[in-house]
Amino acid sequence: MARTNPLQFIQQVRAEVAKVVWPTRREVLLTTVMVFIMAALTAVFFALVDLLIRSGLQGLLQLFG
Repeated sequence: MARTNPLQFIQQVRAEVAKVVWPTRREVLLTTVMVFIMAALTAVFFALVDLLIRSGLQGLLQLFG
């Protein structure tokens, strides 16, 4: 692999960073809100699944116990 000197490396890094398309403030805000909404929906889903499994196991234990 060819080695480059540190000055060339820094120039190449700056050229690559200049190609990056940074998100707007609005895009960041919308994405953040969507992440919180999806996390809340996931928490509710797993809470309901936990409640269902707990109720089922309690009913099963009362049936045999």
